[in-house]
Amino acid sequence: MISDPDIVLIGAGIMSATLGVLFRELDPTLNIQIFETLDDVALESSDAWNNAGTGHAALCELNYTPQRADGSIDVSKAIKVNESFKISLQFWAYLIEQKLISLPSEFIRKVPHMSFVIGDKDVEFLRKRHASMKEVPLFKAMEFSDDPKKLAEWMPLVMEGRDLSQPLAATHTEDGTDVNFGALTRTLFNYLKGLGGVSIHLNHEVRNLTRKKNGSWMIQIKDKSSGSERYLNTKFVFLGAGGGVLPLLQKSKIPEGDGYGGFPVSGQWLRCTNRELIEQHQVKVYGKASVGAPPMSVPHLDTRMIDGEKGLLFGPFAGFTTKYLKNGSVFDFVLSIHPGNFLPMTAAGLQNIPLTIYLIEQVFQSTTGRLAALREFIPKARMEDWKLETAGQRVQIIKKDPKKGGILEFGTEIICAGDGSLAALLGASPGASTSVAIMLDLLSECFPEKVRSPSWQTKLHQMIPSYGKSLARDPNLLQEVTEWADGILGLEPLKEEAF
Repeated sequence: MISDPDIVLIGAGIMSATLGVLFRELDPTLNIQIFETLDDVALESSDAWNNAGTGHAALCELNYTPQRADGSIDVSKAIKVNESFKISLQFWAYLIEQKLISLPSEFIRKVPHMSFVIGDKDVEFLRKRHASMKEVPLFKAMEFSDDPKKLAEWMPLVMEGRDLSQPLAATHTEDGTDVNFGALTRTLFNYLKGLGGVSIHLNHEVRNLTRKKNGSWMIQIKDKSSGSERYLNTKFVFLGAGGGVLPLLQKSKIPEGDGYGGFPVSGQWLRCTNRELIEQHQVKVYGKASVGAPPMSVPHLDTRMIDGEKGLLFGPFAGFTTKYLKNGSVFDFVLSIHPGNFLPMTAAGLQNIPLTIYLIEQVFQSTTGRLAALREFIPKARMEDWKLETAGQRVQIIKKDPKKGGILEFGTEIICAGDGSLAALLGASPGASTSVAIMLDLLSECFPEKVRSPSWQTKLHQMIPSYGKSLARDPNLLQEVTEWADGILGLEPLKEEAF
């Protein structure tokens, strides 16, 4: 029986799992109901095969450090992303230290992060990037080299058989992590399920939601197993269903959501099937995206641990799709267009024709084309050692813009009802890695008085020791929280036998 809860979370991915745990830690009396249209949790973007798996901390992602017109490097986004990831690490460490969830070996481990570039222009960019980032305590462990011998030590598989007449350079840091967000999501939901007052309903589709005069929400839910429908009322709704958020946001009819649209992007990986190659690579190596490519398509050669087995992925290859979810409908994109967002979506589409062409070209990319891209990272790569796998769906934000009519944005954005009774999360990367920081922002926007209350403040500082402070400006605090969190999470310097 589904009773009227205090909180409704729609979607059973990492965002809802994180928000649910935060709510119950801050107020154990809350009754929370979670609804997921699929038959298990973490099957869409949070699943290990659908998610990049990198603990995004701006250590290797070059798109987080754009070059300004004067040639200098803007590291502000890199600082924000890194601090946000460290908030996640602190929260996970708190949960483990309090014995609320199990040990972290299933979902996180130390894996070095690298950026790798080819050509004079990109080598110079990487050199400047490294110099700018080294000035920030968050990135003090990062090393730079353009010495082929050093690069071969860091990434032997990438350097084997490479043409050394080309300028090459890379940065390397031991601070990187590999995160299985599917395993983490399941761990968090298992904890929530063991609490009184929390229920997870799988195979339940939210059909509609309507705001009542008293400010609460009436939600129409269909049990896909039985076909029956029911209604419930709640004080607060979180739309955290990934690509399924936009249609629900539109049904909510909150004015804050007016004009928003979504541009779907699909993805594919090449998964290595040759164990000898897999064992030669121990790092995550990120390159530079092709001109016109979306940020989630930055090519990388990625050491992963999934279900206890070491793997090696290359990609992702982007593609055009009309689905908003991997298990969605081909009509998702068309049905999301309505009078309120027609102009922003049309304007954004006209401004991003090169992106659309790029994605369509990716759809029709041949095996030869994929092999050529792979050989940029592994010169001796053979296609028989790799298998093509489908990755997750991403929906990029389209929103109104007073000058351009509409713009396409990369990243994540929280849209909140004016009274704080509903919040929706749109967008993609860095997403899962910064889930705790994103959900803390949501709480501050929707529950400002409670967040400022002494009881919530005390608990927030207990869960996240750096809460409200800048780690980039406080090296002593940075060292303190890093040693504490890394010790609990088992993030000791990597050894090959760890794999």
